[in-house]
Formats: sequence, C-alpha cells, structure tokens
Amino acid sequence: MNYVHPPNRQQYYQQVWEQVYEIPVGKVATYGQIMKLLPQPEGVSEDDYKMSASRWVGLAMAACSDDVPWQRVVNSQGKISHPEAAKQKKRLEEEGVLFLKDKLNLDEYQWRGPGQSDEPEQGRLF
Repeated sequence: MNYVHPPNRQQYYQQVWEQVYEIPVGKVATYGQIMKLLPQPEGVSEDDYKMSASRWVGLAMAACSDDVPWQRVVNSQGKISHPEAAKQKKRLEEEGVLFLKDKLNLDEYQWRGPGQSDEPEQGRLF
C-alpha cells in the first residue's frame, strides 16, 4: 500500500522539524538522510516507508513555520528542489555554502548527523 501522507502527519512532521533544527549553520542534509533518522511509523511497511518517506520529509518542509531552517534540506544530488529555489540558495550562500552552478558539494557541506563531528577526520600516519 502506498501512502500519500504519513499515518499521523503532524507527529511525523514534528519529528522532521526537530531533526532539521539540529543541522548546523553552513551544513545541509538530504530528504533521504532526514527520513533515515526518523522511526518508521507504526502500521507502515518497511518497503512503503522507504518508498514514501523522502517525499513525506519534503511535505513537512513545505508545511514548516518560518523558524525551521528549511533551507538546509536539499536533494540527494546536492541540488535545490524547493519551489523557492532562489530564496533557498541565497540563504545557504549567506551561511557560507558555495554552489557550482546550481549544485553544492555534499562531501563538503553535508551534515554528518546528530552527535557526529562535522570536522574532517584526521588521517593516521601509522
């Protein structure tokens, strides 16, 4: 069964927004990355969740209040897919995110997740 919306839309959206608040200034997360951080809703199969949840994150971002840093969520190619693309790009550039044409480098700007350091790991010499 495919779901257009999560079974408890408001609860799911709130969980999305809580994760998005965690993304530091100058970093981004993808819709799929946010989806993976959230618990699978009860009554939704794993396959249906994997198929629908990234879209659900997008719906949550479209419904968020102005205080949610929505600009920090991009698609899996590092591109903006929000209807207000110019506004999102401007906000990210103001946070120090650089674009090459209309794409940012996820290797450089992607948030590593809650409790993870965003600093590159030091290589070992031995």
